[in-house]
Order: sequence, then structure tokens, then C-alpha cells
Amino acid sequence: MMRARVQVSLLLILFIFPITLFGQERAPFQIGVCDWMILKRQKLGEFALTKEIGADGVEMDMGGLGYRVLWDNKLRDESTLQTFLNTSKEQGVAVPSIAMSGFFAQNLLERANYEELILDCLRLTKPFSARVAFLPLGGSGKAWISPGEEHDEMVRRLRRAGELALSWGVTIGIRTGQDARYDKAFLKEIGSEGIKVYFNMQDAADKGLDICKELKRLGRDRICQIHASLTDSVTLDRDSRVDMVKVRKTLKKMGWTGWLVVERSRDAGRTRDVRYNFGTNVAYLKKIFQHE
Repeated sequence: MMRARVQVSLLLILFIFPITLFGQERAPFQIGVCDWMILKRQKLGEFALTKEIGADGVEMDMGGLGYRVLWDNKLRDESTLQTFLNTSKEQGVAVPSIAMSGFFAQNLLERANYEELILDCLRLTKPFSARVAFLPLGGSGKAWISPGEEHDEMVRRLRRAGELALSWGVTIGIRTGQDARYDKAFLKEIGSEGIKVYFNMQDAADKGLDICKELKRLGRDRICQIHASLTDSVTLDRDSRVDMVKVRKTLKKMGWTGWLVVERSRDAGRTRDVRYNFGTNVAYLKKIFQHE
């Protein structure tokens, strides 16, 4: 009886005061960066640099693909993986998602071993407790976007990818480059809870669309994660193409919480100045999203 009371009391405490496993308060919005964009793709230094930049976590990439059969994934080696896990914990830097950025350039429809590539990514989510696998479709051309054989094949492959994701307890977030109306219809066609949209503010802004309207049109349950950045021009704090205060209000009204990950929004005159660009963007997003 006493043991049952203790368990109930603990559950009430966790309900009233949500905490992470490390005893830190869980913020409704957390801010991350992409390791390939801070020039640390699968490099151990990505954790220290992410912490220096001030971000809460880093979206880790699977490594290059190019003409390889599999990802250039150094973390298949157990010793290397353990070193990365230890360093992540030591630095207090989370890994919310694993990215397959190689598909920005490579065609998913031309990869006979696409399931093997996706599984390689899903396996890496587990040790880092990542909940999202990022799958951009930019390298797959344009033909699949319209009705036809390529479209049908893309739907079939993503439906299968969704099944794999569900079996691993994670979500694959796709980036189609299309607007919210297209993505809603596309997700319905795929018909898998394992596939959601990894929303990219850049896609809406580049099309001259209202970012907040696009978010609301998609709805909370279709968005697994957000790339909170735009095409390189100026840093986010100086970019008139997005009203981040309005975005925050929109997301709160939608009831959406999660990770906002900076991909771009670099000053066009100093794109390789990682600390300046990403430090500025992260500080700005934290000011907007983590302080009332």
C-alpha cells in the first residue's frame, strides 16, 4: 500500500512539475542548430560548438551520401557512438533529430536500397533518444510532385518509410518544398502516422506566403518539427520576412510545442562565420520563444 502511494505521489509531481531525466524544466519551445550547417557534420566538436552558440540541442546528420551505397555514417562504430553519447551528456546538448540531408541532392526514387538508408537513420535515433528523422525530398526532382508514376512511387515509398518509423517509435519529417495545402493532401495520400511535415519557414517566405497562415493551415498534429530560418540574407533579428513574435503567438494558440532548429538565415556577407550567424539567430529565438 505504501509503495502504491509513493508511486501515485511521484506521478502527481511529474504531472505538476514536468522535468527531463536530468532534472531540468522542459521548455515548451527548444532551440537547436543543424550540425552540417555549423560545419560540424558528425564531428565530436559539434556538441561544444552548439553549447558555445547557446542552443539547447543539435540536429545530427547521417553523413554524406553522394555515390556511396550507404551514408558516410561514422557512428556505426560502437566505440565512436559511445564517445558521442558521452560528450552529448557531458555538454548538456540534446540531439532532437537525425537528418538525412544527403537527399537534398540525391533522388530517393532512384535508390533501390532506400529502406536500408532510412533504417540506418532510424537506428541512430534510439541511442540519442531523438524523436524525429528529417527527410528532405529536394533531390528527387519535380516530376513526383504532380500526378503520375513517380508520384505514386513516392507515395508508396513514404508509406513504407512511415511503417518503419512507427516500428522504431519515431516520426519521419518530410520537406516537400510545397505549400501547406499540398502537404495536407500529400500526407492524407500517404496515410501513415509515421510521416509528418518538417515545416521550413524558408519555403513559405520564398513563395511570398504568410508563415503563420501556413502553420495554421497545416495544423498542430501534422508538424513534427520546424526549421526556424530563412534563405540566407540577414540574420533573423534583422529579417523583415518573418515576424517571430507572431509565429510564437500562432504556435501557442495552436498548442504546438517542440524544437525550432536553425538551418540558415546567415548574413550573406559572412556566411561561414558560424559563431556570429548561429549565435545571433539562437539568441534571438531564445529571446522570443523562451522568455515571456
